[in-house]
Amino acid sequence: MLAERRHQLILRALRSGGPAAVTDLSEQLGVSPATVRRDLLKLEEEGLLTRVHGGAVADEGDQPFAEVAEVRVAEKDAIAACAAAMITDGQSVLLDIGTTAYRLARQLHGRRLTVITSNLVVYEELADDEGIDLVLLGGMVRREYRSLVGFLTEDNLRQLHADWLFLGTSGVRPGGEVMDTTVVEVPVKRAMIKAGGRVVLLADAAKFPGTGMARVCGPEDLDVVVTDAPVDPATRSSLEEAGVEVVLAGKVQA
Repeated sequence: MLAERRHQLILRALRSGGPAAVTDLSEQLGVSPATVRRDLLKLEEEGLLTRVHGGAVADEGDQPFAEVAEVRVAEKDAIAACAAAMITDGQSVLLDIGTTAYRLARQLHGRRLTVITSNLVVYEELADDEGIDLVLLGGMVRREYRSLVGFLTEDNLRQLHADWLFLGTSGVRPGGEVMDTTVVEVPVKRAMIKAGGRVVLLADAAKFPGTGMARVCGPEDLDVVVTDAPVDPATRSSLEEAGVEVVLAGKVQA
């Protein structure tokens, strides 16, 4: 099998199934683990994935929204349902960009809420729901990623306060730092954190450690993390030391 074809199959496996071990990729491709390691090194050099202990995880930061929306849908829906249960009618909710925030928006139909967002897909999902007061932040449109960014978005956020912020991420480091792969989104996320009363991070299992070169915030800026799988001990310890509640979709982790 040609290297280019292997690279395509490796990225497809990581984007559809999340982090994968070298041994699993070796079996799927029918090549040696050494060949897979060389492929992973090459793909990491090209900025398409991040190697982790024993395997790799895809960098989703540059994927169009439509592609990411098809990945780990069931996991995102479980997280979204758990997050939606935290919200009381009459409250204001700030929704970040990304596909998990979109899945959360789908859970809010029929509720009496104020929803504030820079996520164009969230806006489209809720635009016809008359029970929701919908605030779309201004800014520069990123068409492929269905979001609004820039100083206008940040200025809008400085004038607002929401009871809840539901924040997305591309990775959470063992020290509890929230990361992102898309640098232009980071100032907006930071402005959202300042505008949110309670900050809830929505992060499926693939986000531990996930990817990202830009630091959004530390664990001290979070109130809750909602995930679909147990968090690794090092990260969990860092979060709990900072007073962050870790919620496994469906039940509270003591």
